[in-house]
Amino acid sequence: MVKMDEKNYMKTGTTTVGIVCKDGVILAADKRATSGYLIAQKDTDKILSVTDNIAVTMAGTASDGQMLVRYLKSEMSLKKIRSKREVTVKEAANLMSRMVYSNIRKPSMVPGISHFIMAGIDDTGFYLYDLFADGTISLVKDFIGSGSGSVMAYGVLETMYKKDLTVEEGKKLAIKCVNAAVQRDIASGNGIDVFTITKDGAKKIFAETFNTRIEA
Repeated sequence: MVKMDEKNYMKTGTTTVGIVCKDGVILAADKRATSGYLIAQKDTDKILSVTDNIAVTMAGTASDGQMLVRYLKSEMSLKKIRSKREVTVKEAANLMSRMVYSNIRKPSMVPGISHFIMAGIDDTGFYLYDLFADGTISLVKDFIGSGSGSVMAYGVLETMYKKDLTVEEGKKLAIKCVNAAVQRDIASGNGIDVFTITKDGAKKIFAETFNTRIEA
């Protein structure tokens, strides 16, 4: 994730992954926010809850990503009130993709580039969606990554992912993926967060911060 300025608006840095398991979905992300070569923040939350059953990861421009998630949460609440039912994961993903599409195409000196991975569960099952920065939406059947560290994460996923992983196995794999990116991608680091989306809802199950300071 990148803190924006006019000189670095095309530079992004993040590692987020989503993994489909037989009993749920895993989301994981690092915790570093950068502005060019500056580490702007070391404890950024890149996985955000949208509802009790839906969560998203963010990569790209921090301000736009946070703004779009706030808009999504508001629209989801309104839709629930009007329809008098829970909003499905597919409805949430379609709404978010339209918002991303609109955001990237509005006239601006600083383009709002935001890539989201959405995971959720509803009465029909659990789902993982890739919401690309141009507004494209794709239903993911196995795994997905985003951000500058996703190249390293994909190497781990392509090698170690297997069908019918349990959530516990998926958690361990997600940590391996983000850790691999942290070791090689300078824009990813400082910690790992992991969310599970299961029949019990969207919950943070793992959070670890890396202390890189050297004590005198």
